[in-house]
Amino acid sequence: MPKYIVERDIPNAGALTAEQLQGIAQTSCSVSSKMDTKINWVESYVTEDKVYCVLIAPNEEALREHAEKGGFPVTKISRVTGMIDPSTAE
Repeated sequence: MPKYIVERDIPNAGALTAEQLQGIAQTSCSVSSKMDTKINWVESYVTEDKVYCVLIAPNEEALREHAEKGGFPVTKISRVTGMIDPSTAE
């Protein structure tokens, strides 16, 4: 299945407490478990005003459904077409 980066504009995301982040994670997992189309959440990166989520899903529509059901904003969805790291230079 394709891998995606979902960018979410969330003002003051960097100030969210551990408990708030836990609640968001619980909501995401609960919504995913109830969907017919399965989404695999890999990890998310929290910055000052954004959250970047790495997800594996069959398509963008499934990601938008997950966001709608969970109450999560979606600013941009980008399909990952490749990866590089320092070993790529060798």
